[in-house]
Parts: sequence; structure tokens; C-alpha cells
Amino acid sequence: MAAAVLPALLAAAPARAQDPLVSLSLEELGGLTITSVAKREQRLADAAASLYVITSDDIRRSGFTRLPEVLRLAPNLHVAEVYRGGYAISARGFNGNSANKLLVLIDGRSVYTPLFAGVFWDAQHVALEDVERIEVSSGPGSTLWGVNAVNGVINIITKPATGTRGTLVSAAASGDERSALLRHGLALAGGDLRVYLKHASQRSTETADGRLVDDAGHLLQGGFRADWGKGNDRFTLQGDAYRGRHGQPLPGSISVTGVDFALDTIRLSGAHLLARWEKPVGGGELSVQGYLDRTTRITPPTFDERLLIADLELQYTLRPAAGHTVVIGANHRRSRDEVGHGAPEFAFLPARLNQSWTSLFAQDEIALTEALRLTVGARAERNDYTGTELLPNVRLAWKVSADQLWWASAARTVRAPARLDRDAYIPAEAPFLLNGGPGFRAETATVLELGYRGRPLPSLRMAATAFHGRYDHLRTQELAPSNTQVYFGNGMRGRVSGVEAWGMWQAMPTMRLQAGMTLLHPHLALKPGSRDTGDSVAAADGAMPRRVWRLRAAFNLPHEAEFDATLRHVGALSAPTVPAYTALDLRLGGRLGPDAEIALTAHNLLGSGHGEFGPAETRTEVGRSIGLQLRLRWF
Repeated sequence: MAAAVLPALLAAAPARAQDPLVSLSLEELGGLTITSVAKREQRLADAAASLYVITSDDIRRSGFTRLPEVLRLAPNLHVAEVYRGGYAISARGFNGNSANKLLVLIDGRSVYTPLFAGVFWDAQHVALEDVERIEVSSGPGSTLWGVNAVNGVINIITKPATGTRGTLVSAAASGDERSALLRHGLALAGGDLRVYLKHASQRSTETADGRLVDDAGHLLQGGFRADWGKGNDRFTLQGDAYRGRHGQPLPGSISVTGVDFALDTIRLSGAHLLARWEKPVGGGELSVQGYLDRTTRITPPTFDERLLIADLELQYTLRPAAGHTVVIGANHRRSRDEVGHGAPEFAFLPARLNQSWTSLFAQDEIALTEALRLTVGARAERNDYTGTELLPNVRLAWKVSADQLWWASAARTVRAPARLDRDAYIPAEAPFLLNGGPGFRAETATVLELGYRGRPLPSLRMAATAFHGRYDHLRTQELAPSNTQVYFGNGMRGRVSGVEAWGMWQAMPTMRLQAGMTLLHPHLALKPGSRDTGDSVAAADGAMPRRVWRLRAAFNLPHEAEFDATLRHVGALSAPTVPAYTALDLRLGGRLGPDAEIALTAHNLLGSGHGEFGPAETRTEVGRSIGLQLRLRWF
């Protein structure tokens, strides 16, 4: 019905002057301001890193309604839906339900949990209409962003309140989910404020053999953002709060080291408050940011966690001499974590734990010549488990012309231990079968990169990066000398090499084509003396698809209509076996008037369905989804 009605509505809409295909031309994309590479504002064309930017226009034209789905637009990420709302997301391999080598930030606030050094994606319900851009940087980012930015950084940046005045109502419905957003922005004395309320609900999924996966759920979230000042003198105050619940993804029970756990509904809630002040001081720019973040997660019976995080960071950017741009800063982070359990078979011990992380960092960008820039930086970060870790990097960038950049880098990065590495025990009281990981040390990586970013033709913009990473002290499940216990150790090492590339071609004024891919070649092995009992090599190697690629075409049609088609492919996984799949996503949208938009979306159109991660008997079968979206604005 919607497929028949939508074209008629678009044809009946009043014709207006044809807008550009997208909000940014290829030249404007090169001049896009980004912050993830140097932790200061710079042009994308000058970024000496493997960085892909998802713009607000990309998000709107994708038709996706969830943040993890939007991240599929980045060709340097592997995004896999494990269950409804639960995702495995990583860059350059090492993916999993508890992927721990990718740092995720939302407006400068880290959303990784010290429980396992990863992200609970089911709690990240960002209002996509408020996102200005998402910077996806693959490769080490630890010097500026800290430990756990091993294989990349996802930096989600929302729009300032100044750009969201008026009222917006957005609704989307498909066979899988429903979502609605109400947002209002207004002027304040010397500033702007926006407030929003969002609700999302999802239906249960099924496995390949038709069994129900108990993963239906809903989440309600609200928040605000206020901005004062302009230019380099700005103050921002923002906060969000959410509450939701969903079923656990596996039917019946889950087995860990031979112990079975019955599953029940997950309940989650949280709130945060962030303040950031940026001001010119003494010829440089000072930035002070602090936030409080409280989350609660009840996951019967394995654990229930109440976590409070306080984070404060100071950064100063200055230019002490001609040809030098220096960034220096300090960060202190504290957490109070309380983890209980509803069954005697599993526990985090101690149940209550206070932790702190303190770091100092500095980076100097030096103009050796007009075309050659050298960047040298280092970070010293202390954690309670392994003490102080040193995270250095060096980059060399050669600006061949205004639109051609070659660059190379070398960096050492670290994934510090999390509670899952040190404090997990089975059962909850001695004698233990799983005896934590008392000697677990930091995982390390040394990474070399060679990259190109440029505009070889007026209608073509492209980027490519070759990388080689050597990893050591990777996590394994070791058999103790007593042969009666296992513990988490560091018995694996190896290397991962590969290529990331993407390009954008403005084939016609009303047609833009994009392509991107990632190729991986891993080689992992146990270290001499390891007594691994968890098939750690097979699990890590098997979670890396050797090929991921994406093709996208965007068209402007008469009567201000838009048509987008994306073909994406993910190679096979081997542990557990997940066949390769190719998916097709379509979107047809347009305006019903100057302040109303409507779109018909269709995702995963090829085949009857496909799995993306996990064992076949329990994983979600991702199938076709047809949806309708509507947005109304008034001022």
C-alpha cells in the first residue's frame, strides 16, 4: 500500500527549484571540519589518518533509525546484528559480543564500560535527527583518546542547539520496529536550547529455523542541549536520561564453561550530565570538559550492575612558534562499580570496586616544509590494574597539492584490562572453576600505516590505507597447573594486515556514486607455553570477515524526490560459521511541502534472510524490512 501511495504523493507535491543532490559538494566535503584525528578542528582533506565521515545527510538518506545500523555506512567498520538491539561492531577485526578495541564517543563522552572495555549498543539510542556527523577513524587513536582506542575511534557529534530551533516531529514504522521523536528548540538569553523525547520499540526476531528469539523491547529517552557564545568562546551543557527493557537474546539458557544459566528480561536505565567550556587563553585555545554518567543494567541472573563515572579533561592548543601546533592535556576518570548476581554460578569479585584512570598527553605538529608535516605525540596513562602505559605515535604527511595528501604513521597502543578480564569467577564462591585473571596484563598493538587522501579528478574524491598491526598478550582462557581451574591469561599473539579504501564520484549533477571496502589478512597463534582451553585463536580469527564492501548510488528525482540504493557485502565468518551475505537497501523519499518529508524504506531485500554473528541455533535471522518515515517541522 505504502509503495503505491508514496510516488503519487511525491508527484502531487508542488514543484520547486531543484536542490543540490546532497548538502555538501565534493569540494565542500574535503573542507569539512573534523576533530577526531588531531583532537582539534582541521579540514578532512588534511587528516593524516584512515577517517570516514558519515554526514547528517548520509544518515537521513540511509533510512536507518538506529545508530548501529547507521554505522554500516562506514566501509571501515564491521557491523553485525547479534539480536534486536544487540550488535558486534569493530574495525580491523577482533569483533564479538564484547568487542573491546574500539573507542566510542558521543559529544566527547566515552560510552565504553569498564566492565568489559566495550559498548552496550542496546543503550545507545542517539536521536539521529540531532547528529551533525559521525567520524569513524580506524587505526590507533590512543595518544589523544586513551587506552582502548586500539583499532579505531567512533566520534558521534551532535548539532549545536543553534541549528535546531523550532519543533520537529519524526516517526518511523516497519514490521520490525516503531520509533517517534519530538524535539523543540528555542532561543535563550545569549544562547539556544533544545529538548527532546524519543521512544523506540522492537519486535522479537527469529532464528533461521523459525524459533522465536526473546529480544523484543522498548526504550524511552529524553534530554537537552544548551549552547552559549560563538566562535572560539563557547559553553555547552547537555544531558540525557533513558529507561528500557528487552528480552535476552538466547532462548532458554546460556552455557559458560559448562555451567548453564536461565535467562530473563534485561532492564536498563541511565543518565548523564556534561559541561564543556572552550575559550581563547594566552594566544591558544583552552577546553575544559567534565561529565557524570550513571547507568544501571539488570541482566538476570548473570549480573546486575550499577556504575557511576566522573570524568574531567583539560586541553590546551597553542602555536608557540611558526610551523608548530601543540596540543597538551590531562584527563582524570573515576568509577564506582557495584556488580551483583542473582545465581550462585557466576560473580564479579569483588562486587564493589572503585577505579581511577589518570593520563597526560601531548602532540606537536611541525611544518618541516610548506608541503611536509611531522606529528609526534605520546600519552602516559595510569590504570589500577597494570600501572602506567605509554602510548606514542608519529605521523608524516606530504601535501603533494591542494587536493592530494600522502601520509604514513607508526603507533603503539594498548587495551587495558577490564573487570571481565580480572574479576570474573565461576562459581561465586571457592573452589572456583574460572579463577578470574589475577595476572592478566594489557593487550598491546604496534601498527604501521600508509595512506592516501585526495581528489585526483574534479568529480572524484577517494582515500586508501594499507596497514599492518602486530598484536601481543591477547586474551586466552588458560588451564591452571592444577588442571582443575581455568583463568584468563595473555597467551595469544599475531598480526593483522589489510587495506581500506573508499571513493565518491559525482557522475552527474543529480547522481552521486560511492564505493568502499576493507580487506583483512589475519594470522594469530598461541604463544609458547599457552594452555588455552577456549579455542581463542579460532574465535578471534573466525570473527574477522576477510572482505567487506559497499556500493551506494544517490539520485535526485523531479519534484524534489530522492532515491538511494545501497548494496553491501560481508564475507563469511568461521567461528562459529556464518555464511557470507549480500544485502540491498533502498529508500524513496521527498517533500510533501516545505516543512514535511516522507520516505519509504526497504532493507535487506536480497534472499529470505541471513545471519550476521553467533551460532546458527541461536542467532537472529535478519530479514526483509519495509518501513515508512515521516518528518514534520514548524517554527
